[in-house]
Amino acid sequence: MSYRATVGGHVFKFATLAEVMAKATPDRAGDRLAGVAAQTARERAAAQVVLADLPLATFLTEALIPYEDDAVTRLIVDTHDAAAFAPISHLTVGDFRDWLLSDLATTPVLAALRRGITPEMAAAVAKIMRNQDLILVAKKCHVTTAFRDTIGLPGRLSTRIQPNHPTDDVNGIAASILDGLMYAGGDAVIGINPATDNVAQASRLSHLMADIIDQYAIPTQSCVLTHVTNTLECIEAGAPVDLVFQSVGGTEATNTSFGFNLSDLAEARDAALSLNRGTVGQNVMYFETGQGSSLSAGAHHGLDQQTCEARAYAVARHFDPLLVNTVVGFIGPEYLFDGREIARAGLEDHFCGKLLGLPMGCDVCYTNHADADQNDMDTLMTLLGVAGVTFIMGIPGADDIMLNYQTTSFHDALYLRRVLGLKPAPEFDAWLGRMGIMDSADGFRLQGGIPDGFARSLARLQP
Repeated sequence: MSYRATVGGHVFKFATLAEVMAKATPDRAGDRLAGVAAQTARERAAAQVVLADLPLATFLTEALIPYEDDAVTRLIVDTHDAAAFAPISHLTVGDFRDWLLSDLATTPVLAALRRGITPEMAAAVAKIMRNQDLILVAKKCHVTTAFRDTIGLPGRLSTRIQPNHPTDDVNGIAASILDGLMYAGGDAVIGINPATDNVAQASRLSHLMADIIDQYAIPTQSCVLTHVTNTLECIEAGAPVDLVFQSVGGTEATNTSFGFNLSDLAEARDAALSLNRGTVGQNVMYFETGQGSSLSAGAHHGLDQQTCEARAYAVARHFDPLLVNTVVGFIGPEYLFDGREIARAGLEDHFCGKLLGLPMGCDVCYTNHADADQNDMDTLMTLLGVAGVTFIMGIPGADDIMLNYQTTSFHDALYLRRVLGLKPAPEFDAWLGRMGIMDSADGFRLQGGIPDGFARSLARLQP
């Protein structure tokens, strides 16, 4: 089937739905690199006109990657909830945009629709929305998950302490964790990207974090961001694993390049659930995603990178995660060239994930060879805070010395909580008060000095 639209007196033709989707996407480096981007702004407008007039149901009958060829497509088709889709089944993509922006699309109504919306529908409507549209709709989507604390409640902003160290030095990691906790960070997760990625090291780091969490009775969870098969071996060896991590992509071939399939994720989730380590919930999975991963893996099937990213959320959604994190600028300028493209992608990812029912966080970040700086990150972080982002990163000085990229700091999270009136997860917030880390009368002010609980531990280290 071909598609066409007339813009400025010129007729534009598109051979496939995938071509319409790609050329309707706001301009970005990765789609230019893949050769799927619109050649001109006029061609992009024509593709957006075509897309706006398409019935949403088109995405249920015309697969962008054939069902027979791709496990992610099969997952999307086989788990689609027709009853949940029924209230919006008569809408075009353009109608869907208008309805999402209306007062009819309330928080409860959007929650009831989640399982009826496919990733392709979410990607399509995002392509014809302005940034403010993405913010407004995402703000209305509330997604709550829980393990040892409750993540994603309205009026809350959580943070991940990311205590990476270039040599996995235990003292350096512990110091970074303590630093983050004293800045009221870590209620989303204490999550380490290990420099040495093997089962023994993952197990060692899991024990380190479990000891800290147990010693101070911290209502949070830990995660070693190692391969899912490593985590399975850690669990089998008796390591105290809270969350299972895996980077996921939007096509089967992308996930194959990452070294896993959907049955691996199911096995790991079952293994983590068997440990029963959660206290207020049992969401045991932590996924990371990012636009451009399918193109980087040579596994994008001619799709644009934003559509591939939305399809990755189908994988995440199936496993009921505690956290999903789009690492938006980490992949570099070949895929998102500058601060403008990074900001747009971050808002798209957050919108699509929330619309599909995921607890979306964002690693607001850039690499040092991108045309971006910390002011761009301040802008995106603030926009995402207004949009209701579930969590952001917390790293000393916003500089990850192991992964060599720039993200957000403990101080950035304090800024965002104060200017938007956001609190940490409720269980963690109460712990901050008990520990004397936050001023209970103010709720946003750090107490001066080192809290007594930490001071006693540090005193034991003195010669």
